Amino acid sequence: MKLASLIADHRQQFAPLFDPPLTRNNTVELTLSASSNDYADLDDAAMDAAMFRHIGAAGAIAGVGGYLEDRAVYRDTDLFQGDAERSIHIGVDVFMPAQTAVFAPLAGEVQSFANRQVHGDYGPVIILRHELNGCVFHTLYGHLTEASLDGLEPGQGIARGQRIAEIGARPLNGDWTPHLHFQLIEDIGDWNGDYPGVVRRDELDYYRENCPDPMPLLIS
Repeated sequence: MKLASLIADHRQQFAPLFDPPLTRNNTVELTLSASSNDYADLDDAAMDAAMFRHIGAAGAIAGVGGYLEDRAVYRDTDLFQGDAERSIHIGVDVFMPAQTAVFAPLAGEVQSFANRQVHGDYGPVIILRHELNGCVFHTLYGHLTEASLDGLEPGQGIARGQRIAEIGARPLNGDWTPHLHFQLIEDIGDWNGDYPGVVRRDELDYYRENCPDPMPLLIS
């Protein structure tokens, strides 16, 4: 079964990632697309302030978005440059204050974790392995606090609804506005403590299927 279909068919078995749960009524869409000028030419502090001002003005507790978004912001980050530019975001970002708790949506185990201290990277990141209806898949949580990694071990069991992490702050979260990067991964291959969250346009067909939209697990 494809991961997107598995999630849709078993949605009621997943716990909320946040307390209170995110809904359409308490969230607002935030866009960082290359075609948007909402946060163009802002320094870090001004961008952070503008994003949280947007969230507050909407009466929301979180700004959410970014799946398959083509983002100009990566063009200023060496991590995403190379033989071909990576600019397509394949997770969903949840912008909330630093230290906001994150909870596991389903029972599983720690597949891997790392503290990726390269500018623009995940910073502290956790990947969980899950099995549902005989299918194995993974969830990735990026831009966490360093304390989120304390005491973790590969293979460690995680309960549904267990508090697993907190959203991190600059500069140790990869030097981004505080948010959770949440991503679904069907086949993780040999990746350990990392997995692409931003890809090239010519890779999109593969990643769209292997990393389907996680929004159904975020917004109830």
